[in-house]
Amino acid sequence: MPAIITTKFRINNSEQFHESFTEASPQVYYLGLGRPQAFGTSTRGDGRTDYEGTDSAPIIPGDTVVAEFNTFDDLLAAKKITSSDISFAVPRRNWATGTTYDIYRHDYGEYVTGSTSTRNTANGGATTLHDANFYVLTTDRNVYKCIDNDGNTASTNEPSGTGTSIITTADGYQWKYMYTMSAAQQSNFLSTDFMGVSTNSTVSSAAIDGSINCIKIKASGSGGTDGTHSVTIKGDGSNAAANVVVSGGVVTSVTMTNVGSGYTFGTVSNAEIVAAGATNLTGAELDVIISPKGGHGFNAIEELGGFFVMLNVNLEGTESANSGDFHAGNDFRKIALLRDPKSSGSAATASTLRGTRAVNMASSPTPGTFVVDEEINQATTGAVGKVVEWDATNRILYYIQSRHNDAGVDANGNLTAFSSTHVITGQTSSATGTPDTGVSATVNNVVFSSGYSASEIDHDSGDVLYIENRAPIQRATDQTENIKLVIEF
Repeated sequence: MPAIITTKFRINNSEQFHESFTEASPQVYYLGLGRPQAFGTSTRGDGRTDYEGTDSAPIIPGDTVVAEFNTFDDLLAAKKITSSDISFAVPRRNWATGTTYDIYRHDYGEYVTGSTSTRNTANGGATTLHDANFYVLTTDRNVYKCIDNDGNTASTNEPSGTGTSIITTADGYQWKYMYTMSAAQQSNFLSTDFMGVSTNSTVSSAAIDGSINCIKIKASGSGGTDGTHSVTIKGDGSNAAANVVVSGGVVTSVTMTNVGSGYTFGTVSNAEIVAAGATNLTGAELDVIISPKGGHGFNAIEELGGFFVMLNVNLEGTESANSGDFHAGNDFRKIALLRDPKSSGSAATASTLRGTRAVNMASSPTPGTFVVDEEINQATTGAVGKVVEWDATNRILYYIQSRHNDAGVDANGNLTAFSSTHVITGQTSSATGTPDTGVSATVNNVVFSSGYSASEIDHDSGDVLYIENRAPIQRATDQTENIKLVIEF
């Protein structure tokens, strides 16, 4: 059976996600960074291998349970996403001179009247409104919707102004001002490909539901009496009227004199133009363009297709408020969106969470020092791990343990925790260190119990909603990573 998932359904899903940040019992989301070790071929405890691509070409994560488990294995840290870090978004479309923009139409994709095979399409061939190039972002960071494109000609005058009336530019285009991106919106929700979308309350309150702001000439007809002929638009609304100009016997332009209200359909027949004074006109056809529900500008999110949501998170150095959570001495290759993770068995609430494990050493390692990404092991217990960072000042060794050989699994295929005072040895540096099991205190915001500290994120807690493998990004204490995650519903 022919069926579609409508844009409204997609927007509804984006709204539900957006609202989940501010509900009475909101869901809690964290953006996680992971994967300090290079991508490659990793060996399991049973000798089989897992292929993960390379640093320059990592594989696309699988939509699997194991991919979710793996995300926690090498998770470095996570930062809480707040309601101020989220915005509805749409594809960014910068105004550019010489571009022929599509007009807003309520019927892209519908069959052309009188045809059983041809559908209404935009200039670029789009068969849906939100695939059409019908809105722009200007250099003033104003967003406008194209109401009329002067008979499919190129735009040469950038629209400006923030009034609630339709704006006509010198090139014959008509534009509807929608909203302006504030400085904060530009900083947080403007990327190369997407931009935040919001509804301007002044524009919304001035919108007219069911108005008719544009009538396009489908067929200009012939034989009509020249002149300007006033017609009333028929349909289920009221008071819409237009002037139809006939020149050389054909319809050359249609200008609205009253936009009316309450229309969901409207018509102007050839006979009505004839009755208005265009005697003997034949074959003229006009397409009446109906405004969206509420009117133009009433709901910019729905009108522009806000079924995208943008999350914006800044990671500043080591996140000084929780020093020790985000490591600046290593890189990361994975981004994950976590929902409702737990910390020590309870719902996570902290602004940042450390994903690595840690051990406090009794003294500095000898003969050298631990180096990032090297394998470490504890011969007595058989524990194996990978170094994330060595904090020489506080004598803290941060590490992860994954499910692969030389990274977390021992020769017997088991993942064993580091414990007691048994010596830990770096397999690249040959550095050795003895855990200080006498430390049961908070050091550099890391809570130790008998010299060891578990991850602040409980493994496999909550849900992993998004996973992205990417080329490595090196972190630094004086560096800020700005991550914009765009989700399409």
